[in-house]
Amino acid sequence: MAVFLLALSAACFLGLGFVLQQHAAQRAPRADLLHWRLLLDLLRMPEWLLGTGFMVIGLILSALALNQGEVSLVEPLLATNLIFAMALARVLTRQTLGRSGWAGVVLLALGVTVFIVAGRPTGGGPPASELRHWLVIGTVVGLTLLLVSFARRLPLFEEATLLALAAGLLYGLQDALTRTTTQRLDHQGLDAVLRSWQPYAVVVAGVVGLLLVQSAFEAAPLRMSLPALTAAQPISGIACAVGFLGDRLRVTPGALTWEVIGLIAIVIGVVVIGRHPALPGSTGTGGTTGTGDSPEPVGPADRPPEASTEDAPDPGSSAGTETGGPTGTG
Repeated sequence: MAVFLLALSAACFLGLGFVLQQHAAQRAPRADLLHWRLLLDLLRMPEWLLGTGFMVIGLILSALALNQGEVSLVEPLLATNLIFAMALARVLTRQTLGRSGWAGVVLLALGVTVFIVAGRPTGGGPPASELRHWLVIGTVVGLTLLLVSFARRLPLFEEATLLALAAGLLYGLQDALTRTTTQRLDHQGLDAVLRSWQPYAVVVAGVVGLLLVQSAFEAAPLRMSLPALTAAQPISGIACAVGFLGDRLRVTPGALTWEVIGLIAIVIGVVVIGRHPALPGSTGTGGTTGTGDSPEPVGPADRPPEASTEDAPDPGSSAGTETGGPTGTG
């Protein structure tokens, strides 16, 4: 029960933090996209700092949950952060939940329940070989690099989705390495942790993931990034947990079928919630444009080298106008 409470509390703080961060990041200069100076500019925004504080609390709670439960159990629960994000965004946009919103919530909740009940995640499996360990990590890092490289060739709206997917992959890997670190801390002490590479990899993955997420938040409305981030993280985390942490899931044909159904339901629920009008930038009233029409995507050629939202507003981004924030006209 403690694992469930910790994971859901972490999801709550993460969801609230993401909304506040995106609300601030959309006002950052466009030239900062995928540059470290983006984080420096965001540090000057109180709203972003508040959102980051919520996110840090969420990360601490998720680390506590990972220390007590398997990654393959905690990750699906963390995916519910989108529900809490929509709750805050609903306050900002004053949108009712409606049938589509409830459908997304039910699908997400059922998907998490079905996956956990069918898979019955357990730990304590034999440790993976060194080769398998690095193969899994290399695959996740390689996919992240490919997504970022491909994203730079796309219009801003599509770029935001791929950057969020890349961040989700890194965050899933970060969760798996966090569990490795906490286990070593429990069994071998702080000195052994500081002499291992995992805690430093956790920090690097977290910082790079943060840059990717904030760039995605800056590039497009929340509906283009948060669903992708929320869907990619549990899949990556579960793959890493089974790949090198020794987590075990039931592998009978019936169990595997229901596990796949659960994961599909999670992804569909995430997408449905992400397109709900309550989320900033979603279609419908109260979105980023305030008119119900989605802005036209902006291509790579439209990115000015040194432009900012103050001197070169962009109609293809939520950062383009003063009224383009999550508050819209609601």
